[in-house]
Amino acid sequence: MIKLDFSHLKGDIFGGITAAVVALPLALAFGVASGAGPIAGIYGAIIVGFFASLFGGTPTNVSGPTGPMVVVFAGLFAGLSGNLELVFTAVILAGVLQIAFGILGFGQYIRLVPYPVVSGFMSGIGAIIIILQVGRLLGGDPPGDTLQALTMIPEMVVQHNWAAIAVGGTALLVGYIWPSRFSTFIPGPLAALIIATIVSLIIPGAPVLGNIPTGLPEIHMPVYDHDAAYIVLEAAFILAVLGAIDSLLTSLVADNMTRTRHKSNKELIGQGIGNSIAGFFSAIPGAGATMRTVINIRAGGQTNLSGIIHSVLLLAVVLGLGPLAAVIPHAALAGILIKVGVDIIDWSYVRAAHRGPRWDLILMALVLGLTVFVDLITAVATGVVLAALAFVRQVAKAQVEALESNLGNHATSGPEEHQILADTKGHVTIFDFGGPLSFGAVADLGHQFREKTKKGTDAIVLDFSRVSYLDVSAARAVVDIARDSVHSGKELYFSNLKPEAIKTLNALDADDWLPEGNSYSTRLEAVRAAANKINQAHED
Repeated sequence: MIKLDFSHLKGDIFGGITAAVVALPLALAFGVASGAGPIAGIYGAIIVGFFASLFGGTPTNVSGPTGPMVVVFAGLFAGLSGNLELVFTAVILAGVLQIAFGILGFGQYIRLVPYPVVSGFMSGIGAIIIILQVGRLLGGDPPGDTLQALTMIPEMVVQHNWAAIAVGGTALLVGYIWPSRFSTFIPGPLAALIIATIVSLIIPGAPVLGNIPTGLPEIHMPVYDHDAAYIVLEAAFILAVLGAIDSLLTSLVADNMTRTRHKSNKELIGQGIGNSIAGFFSAIPGAGATMRTVINIRAGGQTNLSGIIHSVLLLAVVLGLGPLAAVIPHAALAGILIKVGVDIIDWSYVRAAHRGPRWDLILMALVLGLTVFVDLITAVATGVVLAALAFVRQVAKAQVEALESNLGNHATSGPEEHQILADTKGHVTIFDFGGPLSFGAVADLGHQFREKTKKGTDAIVLDFSRVSYLDVSAARAVVDIARDSVHSGKELYFSNLKPEAIKTLNALDADDWLPEGNSYSTRLEAVRAAANKINQAHED
């Protein structure tokens, strides 16, 4: 059920107005950078911002076009040669996927992406934005492909446009030096846009946006094209995942500022509704926008009403925007976006990374490189897989060290057990696994077993008291130990073996190797049984 809270109306109005003023130049710039045009950027801010606020799970989130989403959308736009029906079909599908993510409860899992991976692809996206906008800053018209744009920079440097450089340089400079005390009245991006446009009127010659259509956007119904189906599906999936990560990271920032807790799955549903509707109305996709959200909170926004006000105000502006926006230079928007790209790069981690684990720095650099030179989904998938493998390796290393210290070590056992082991004079060896066994640790288990039982051992007690879970890999390792014991003539005993572990062992047909009647509820009982067996054998 939709609920609007009017108890903080004054703060929400100020927050919404301030966020809209910041969003306007960014929406124009992102629209141009996407290839779909400035009006598509503004309607992306209006539609995604409105519906994500209305249905989302982060009250202070202000959504709209963001750098990561625009990078993927621009690649899709270029890959489909500007076929708007297919492009916006991908946007609609991305929104549907986000709704499905929220319904299925994926919000809690998306946030588990390791920080070096997030840092790497966000920094990579910042680098892509800079690469794509350098050409426009020089007065050229670069392609939407990152590598092509990068290779064309030398040519654009030679064929530079001094007027465009002056305009773009002004926008970039104002973006950096605009005093924070003035930002309450005129945010930096808007000031950069206004001042750079004035400079373009004084120094003519820089390419401008030209005529911008006003009124309501054209409606695009989803279409199916067999030849382009893979491109559309891949782009939709990347947009959905990237938008989800981008939005939930922004939600975490909002939580830290407001001391509240967002609802991640509801936020994904809200973002999905916004993006799916944006696709129908020829608007570029969006996500939770960190800078606009922070500005909204600082200006007093406390409920979802502030995001709705931001969208309504932008709609009122866009209906009469055409004549004013027509004179805005491309270079001015490029200057604004280059600063956005620089801000997206995770400089705080880059500066401190050399003091942290070297592997995390390598992972971050790898993801950054894959983001810029391959694609985002490859970068994120590779980063997550490598981070997971590295984590498993660290856990396995700790478990192996615990095994090495526990195998054959009886220092923590009671006095009766000590006496029994002393009486058997090393003929009984205890294997205390020390905790849960991961598949990364059990690979070394057989080697540890053979090393500890080379000489003098006649009976082995496997103590599972601290093993809460036994997966298939660990169960196979136990079966291998049992097989080695049978082949070497050693008696095997079990203690504290949980029913779930027994079920897993039985599923692997371990009955042929696990002796019947040698499983005990306590380790002391297993040690007694092993000692009695050895004593009987010696008496015989």
